[in-house]
Amino acid sequence: MRDAATLAFQDGATQAVLGRFYVWMATNGLEILIWILGGLLVIRFIRWAAEKYASRVESQFHNSDLIVQTEDAKHRRALVDVVAWTLIVIVAIIVIIRMLGILGVPITGLTGPGAVIGAALGFGAQRVVQDVLAGFFVVAERQYGYGDVVSLTVTGNGEANGTVEDVTLRMTKLRTGDGEVITVPNGQIIKATNLSKDWARAVVDVPVPAEADIGLVNETLDRVGQDFFEKPRWHDLLLDAPSPLGVIDLELDSVTVRMVARTLPGKQFEVSRALRISIVRALAREGITVAPGRDALAGGGPPATLADQAGGNGES
Repeated sequence: MRDAATLAFQDGATQAVLGRFYVWMATNGLEILIWILGGLLVIRFIRWAAEKYASRVESQFHNSDLIVQTEDAKHRRALVDVVAWTLIVIVAIIVIIRMLGILGVPITGLTGPGAVIGAALGFGAQRVVQDVLAGFFVVAERQYGYGDVVSLTVTGNGEANGTVEDVTLRMTKLRTGDGEVITVPNGQIIKATNLSKDWARAVVDVPVPAEADIGLVNETLDRVGQDFFEKPRWHDLLLDAPSPLGVIDLELDSVTVRMVARTLPGKQFEVSRALRISIVRALAREGITVAPGRDALAGGGPPATLADQAGGNGES
């Protein structure tokens, strides 16, 4: 008789617990589920909108007559990515706070533990905070944007070179010429060199034998620059005709002459390679060869005023 009463009591308790669980699932549980699904849908929509904008910018660029994207377009692309990332974080915080409210956890009661957790995170996540603050200034100051060719000096004097594929408040992703993706936390960037800001400079250093006629070399380089500028293939990539700066280096058996040209952003390397070929061929027709054991070096010079300073130092 006692066993039957015990079993009946246990069955009644189990049914009461299940009943309360079903009621909770039909009320609070359902509300929590709705908030989670709603948050996921909002996050998905934010990501979709950001990707849609990126696709529209790419489509407009490819369907236009522009050779490179404008600075405003690159900045807006980076700004949209940052705003999307920030909105996602805000949505996640709102959903978490609402879930705590539904579960009956007093938000005011979390002030003390929150302060302790915040202090712990302040010590343990200093790098993350530093990355976010540095990323904010990267975007706000327009240091670089999507599609820019940059050279980043990171902590430890390391170098990261490539094309910017993604910029967020926390990190920057670069694609190297070999197809590798480099992820650099923004807080570890010591110096950012933008090689495609507004315009760039193609630089070709030509070493010729010391006994060569420098006047003839300069005349030949000037003629090469004019012919190169008139070619339709390169005219659209150049802002002005390539011109020689004169002798920039003297050695016992060779003299180095520099030639420079202003190009569209990010096109300096392509232009400098083609210009080097034209220079070597033109000098060969004049009977002047590159100094033995030396190569005509081509590269991209620093943009904007830094390039002018480099050119002025070379002329002296």
